[in-house]
Amino acid sequence: QVQLVESGGGLVQAGGSLRLSCAASRNIFRINAMGWYRQAPGKQRELVARITSSGGTNYADSVKGRFTISRDNAENTVYLQMNTMKPEDTAVYYCWVVAGAEAYWGQGTQVTVSS
Repeated sequence: QVQLVESGGGLVQAGGSLRLSCAASRNIFRINAMGWYRQAPGKQRELVARITSSGGTNYADSVKGRFTISRDNAENTVYLQMNTMKPEDTAVYYCWVVAGAEAYWGQGTQVTVSS
């Protein structure tokens, strides 16, 4: 059974930091891209950051310079370090993994930034 296990969400004050982790089960092979999306209430799901198997990264303009995505290929794990957080970062964050022609999603983890 394919699983993406997310952790690290929670409540933080504006200006603070959180680190999200997502571990993909070992039965997912040939992972290409990994990343994070988020969805705020009443809004569409949007890309936050993604990273390829070779380490190439893309970020949403709203998080550039504040968030850093990284991955551990040996552990099938992707991380999102979020610094200088803002209330507008409040959303459910979803892990996303692409392996071959398949895309997988985590269950989502709530991130709330208080002002």
